[in-house]
Amino acid sequence: METRELRYFVAVAEELHFGRAAGRLGIAQPPLSRAIQRLERRLGAPLLERTSRGVALTEVGAVLLREARAALDAVDAAERRARRAAAVRGRPGVVLVTKAGASNELLAKLLDAYAAEPDAVPVDVVLCGPGEQERLLRDGRADVALLHLPFDSTAGFDTEKLRSEEQVVVLPAGHPLATRTELRMADVAALPDLPLPRWPDVEGTFPDGPGPQVRDHTQLLQLISLSRAAAILPESSRTHLLDDLTAVPLVDAPKVITVIAWPPHTHSRPLAALVRTATRL
Repeated sequence: METRELRYFVAVAEELHFGRAAGRLGIAQPPLSRAIQRLERRLGAPLLERTSRGVALTEVGAVLLREARAALDAVDAAERRARRAAAVRGRPGVVLVTKAGASNELLAKLLDAYAAEPDAVPVDVVLCGPGEQERLLRDGRADVALLHLPFDSTAGFDTEKLRSEEQVVVLPAGHPLATRTELRMADVAALPDLPLPRWPDVEGTFPDGPGPQVRDHTQLLQLISLSRAAAILPESSRTHLLDDLTAVPLVDAPKVITVIAWPPHTHSRPLAALVRTATRL
C-alpha cells in the first residue's frame, strides 16, 4: 500500500465527498474514484458506502482511516527528522520539548548532567503549552519529550519513568483555605469564587466553563494572585511561587508521573545517551 493511496483515502474519508477530496488533493475526481476502488479490491472489503445522499465510512473504512492517519503522521515525522538531520549535518543535536513551567528543576538537572557526558551534543529545549509536547513529538519537530501522566498520552512512544509526585492546590495567600494543612478535590470544586482555569486543546479551542482562559503559567499565577482562579499543580511547583500564593496538599488527587518519551525504533546515539542520563537522576 503506497502513501499516495493512503493520502487519497484519508482525503475522501475526511471530506465524505469525492469532489471536495479531489479539489483538496489537486487532482481530477475520476482518477481519485478509481484509486479508491482499486484499494477496496485489494483489501477485499468496501471502505465507503456510496448512496444518492452522499458518502459514509464502513466499519472497515473507519479502521483504515485511523491506521492511515497514524501511518502518514509517522511518514511525515520521519521526513521532518531526516530534514533536520541533514540541516545540522556535522553538528547533530537533540530537540527536547516540555511544558512551560513544568519540571523545571528536573529539566535543569537533566541538562547539566547530560552536558557533563563526554559525547554530549547540543540540546535545543522547546517550551510549549499544555498537551503540545505529544503533538510535537509525534510530528517529528521534537526528538524527545517530558510528559506528565495522567494528563499526557504516551501511546505509541517508548518511555522511562523519572519521578512521581503529589499534587497541590495553589490559592491566594489570603484565602481562608490557605491556612489548611490539607484539602480534598471536593473542597476545590466547592470554590465558586476561585474557578479552575481553562486551557486550550490542540486545536486552540477552550472548553466551556466558568474558569478564566489561560495559555501559560505566568498568566495563571497572576490570575491566582488576583483572586480570579485556583489551580491544581504538581508538588514541585511550590518552588516557583511568590509570597502572595500558597500551595496546599491535595490528599486525594492522583499522583503526577513524569516520564521521558521518544518515538520507538529510534537509533540516535545522542538521544539514547540523554535517556540514560535522565534515568540516573
